[in-house]
Amino acid sequence: MTVFDATTFGSLFVTLFVIMDPPGTIPIFLALTSGRAVRVQRRMAWQAAAVALGVITCFGLFGQQILDYLHVSIPALQVSGGILLLLIALDLLTGKIEEPAQTKDVNVALVPLGTPLLAGPGAIVAVILAVQTADAARQYLAVWTAIVAIHVVLWLTMRFSLVIIRIIKDGGVVLITRLSGLLLSAIAVQLVASGVFAFIASYR
Repeated sequence: MTVFDATTFGSLFVTLFVIMDPPGTIPIFLALTSGRAVRVQRRMAWQAAAVALGVITCFGLFGQQILDYLHVSIPALQVSGGILLLLIALDLLTGKIEEPAQTKDVNVALVPLGTPLLAGPGAIVAVILAVQTADAARQYLAVWTAIVAIHVVLWLTMRFSLVIIRIIKDGGVVLITRLSGLLLSAIAVQLVASGVFAFIASYR
């Protein structure tokens, strides 16, 4: 018997990758941390990843309690989450996501970078759904491994953002962002369809 579900890991990792969009964070991270020393930028990279991981972990652990308190079902979360992801996907495809202005009053690694840019509504919904639909220990292991893995990727992307952007250029960032938007739109439609079918099945 396998102790790790590679399919669950791959599905959630890809979903979080296209939602959190590590390549797309490069220009935002550089804009928010511009003018700061390299050492400070590197510290902000791991701080942002750590904050995002903390927020995602909280919703992954206590998502069911939150849903129960609000009397929200999994199908309802799937439909609403799918619609939300579709809106995010449309922004990625059309390039309408705005870069936030840099501010000296707060640690930008915490807000807005760590949350809500990285640990935003789309990622939170995806994690809650993944945790709630996991029904075996190997699937839970795969889910949490995927969550940690995507945050390691985010940290590495921000940590080496200056090097990466010199390699792929601005055009490469735009291309990957558009492809991410296309994949995310397909995931969003699948979530809505699954939620609708679950609603129909529950009333039969």
